[in-house]
Amino acid sequence: MSTALPKAVQEAIDKIEIAELQSRYMYAIDWYDAQVYVDTFTEDGELVFPEGYAKGHDQIREMITRVGQFFGKLADASAPTKPAHLRHFVTNQVIRIDGDKAHAVAYWFDLNNDNQPRWPYLAGYGYYEDDLVRTPQGWRFSRRNVINEISSTSPPENPCW
Repeated sequence: MSTALPKAVQEAIDKIEIAELQSRYMYAIDWYDAQVYVDTFTEDGELVFPEGYAKGHDQIREMITRVGQFFGKLADASAPTKPAHLRHFVTNQVIRIDGDKAHAVAYWFDLNNDNQPRWPYLAGYGYYEDDLVRTPQGWRFSRRNVINEISSTSPPENPCW
């Protein structure tokens, strides 16, 4: 007797797992947790972002560590009151599943409060284009393209097929 789930049920589960992966990625950025961040990628995963490119866990770890050091210094720079926080959000996920592979697009934005008296402001926004694969550890990014629409030009066409 087969224990396979109906296709629609499995696809719904996959989409929830991918949305959770996208959220774990955001928490890892905000808490400067290099290990959790790296674990969202496959061993040979690629990260494409406006400031550069990283391939594989070692390069991705090095990149997120530098980002954490940079933003950590900013957060502590004016600390007569509570420390500043940078918080990232992901929205409008559209996910297409194809067996053990998936493609997703999603908007992202981040709020920062590195000012006095710690009022939040929109610090950045854009979207992600993700290629994902199912691994024994769950869904992972095989390639994540970060488009920052503040620092780069939007594409001429809708990225959501």
